[in-house]
Amino acid sequence: MSRELFGVRDFVIAVGVAAALVAAGLSESRPATSLDLLGYALLAAGGLALVARRRAPVAVLVVTGLCALGYQAAGFNVPVVAYLFAVYAAVRAGHHVVAVAASVIMLAVLPFAIVVSPQDSSVSKAFAQARDVLQVAWLIAAGAAGAALRQAERRADEAERTREETARRRADEERLHIARELHDSLTHQISVIKVQAEAAVHLANKRGEPVPEALVTIREASREAARDLRATLEALRDDEKNPPSGLDGVPELLRRARAAGLDAELTIEGVRRGVPAAVDRTAYRIVQESLTNVARHAAAGHVSVRIGYRPDTVVVRVDDDGQATADAAPVPGVGLLGMRERVTALGGRLRAAPRSEGGFAVHAELPVPAEVSTEVPVRAELPAEPAS
Repeated sequence: MSRELFGVRDFVIAVGVAAALVAAGLSESRPATSLDLLGYALLAAGGLALVARRRAPVAVLVVTGLCALGYQAAGFNVPVVAYLFAVYAAVRAGHHVVAVAASVIMLAVLPFAIVVSPQDSSVSKAFAQARDVLQVAWLIAAGAAGAALRQAERRADEAERTREETARRRADEERLHIARELHDSLTHQISVIKVQAEAAVHLANKRGEPVPEALVTIREASREAARDLRATLEALRDDEKNPPSGLDGVPELLRRARAAGLDAELTIEGVRRGVPAAVDRTAYRIVQESLTNVARHAAAGHVSVRIGYRPDTVVVRVDDDGQATADAAPVPGVGLLGMRERVTALGGRLRAAPRSEGGFAVHAELPVPAEVSTEVPVRAELPAEPAS
């Protein structure tokens, strides 16, 4: 049930209890006194206070208890119904000790509130009106109901967590099983094709013979397939024991790009924040996939990676100076599709398109909830290193 529905239900219950208490006070056969107006106000206030019993159960417990003592002292012999609701809410929220202590105090003070009542100052009758046994029974019933429901909610939450953990464990086991199968079968076959193709090309070059174009295509395709398969296996093996890389691993991606002959530059700006693991992994994957695409398809000489930490967003941007032009539509590939799916799943935005000045740009904005942030001031820049 949503918070809005809970709020409406709590309001209806509070108004109903307040109306019932006021009606009970009006139905009593009792001589009018100067405290009647105060008594009716306390009856209504005790009921209406229940609106906040979920948000502030202890405060509501205190308010309803004081209202009950007040209208009893004003001469209204009305059961402490609102206080029983408050005891139930406090126990359900886990405030067992507070509820018990407040109830003991309530039972001890209630007879004295009746003693000072203008309706009857007889101590013996006051204690009789307090109906000690019945009041204790009501309090025990309210507390027991709250405790039972809280226990049921705990068991339901535990069962839900168990189901989630079981499903996650099974998914991890299945993912690792697939990774092992791919590694044991497909990796071997692709490696054989790659080695044989490279050996054939090398042998043809050594003999001075022309290398068939089909053989070169096979060699390049096998190399790319091997790289893709390694990336797939790496993703499949990401789990709690082998956590995937995050934003801290981006500098290593840039070093690999430089080692491959690409002039790569990394800029980190803003206030460094702790981010959720999903955002951390997605930002890393965006940079990784973008650099892979630049190396394979862009024919670029320079690429810049910029990571910006904003108050509620992590921005990742990768620009290259490759052959893409503004009038050429990007070819949708598995890499771009995967990036878009990851970003969309987090509620973020991704734009991947050619730049007006030439080259290609990937721009992603990943939302970060404010409550998970841990600020670490940083503004660092990793300058481009000459390609080796």
